Amino acid sequence: MTIGYRDSLMKRMILGVVAVMLCQALTASAQQTAASVNWNSLNFLVGKWVGEGNAETGQAGGGYCSFEPGLQGKVLVRKNHSEYPAANGRPAISHDDLMIIYPDGARQQVRAFYTDNEGNVIHYTVTASSDGKSAVFLSDADAGARRYRLTYTLAQPDHMTIAFEMASPGKPDEFQKFIEGKIRRSADAN
Repeated sequence: MTIGYRDSLMKRMILGVVAVMLCQALTASAQQTAASVNWNSLNFLVGKWVGEGNAETGQAGGGYCSFEPGLQGKVLVRKNHSEYPAANGRPAISHDDLMIIYPDGARQQVRAFYTDNEGNVIHYTVTASSDGKSAVFLSDADAGARRYRLTYTLAQPDHMTIAFEMASPGKPDEFQKFIEGKIRRSADAN
């Protein structure tokens, strides 16, 4: 009986050691993937921004956003607020959203998760230009759903243009401009 007990104990110890080693390997891999993402190409986004733009309804509006590193530099967090006053018989619009930009080790890509006060959720793949002056957020193509493309372009130091485009279901690569605007870096450091 003691031999069976020892064999069982030995098997459990070996499984425990293997489990610990596997966890360490996965953690190291995740840390290496996060560390290997070159955030420099997205540095132009970091800061607080204010701006104005036009919705597809023709309503002129304004707002502010921020891009700040989070989770000890492992992600980039965008918070956005915009308002479009009532115009031409259309009601006022107030919009808030949150986006988390992160390295996706499994896909070997930079990805982003977006959600807003209207209940929308969008998953993006992020492609930054090699010169660090633009970034394109392209939503996943899901059958029967709209597709989105959000583009930030540094027009001059401390000034960017933004374009948000949509493609109809069934035509995932035929984008139409939905909102466009300009933002400038805010002097407000708070």
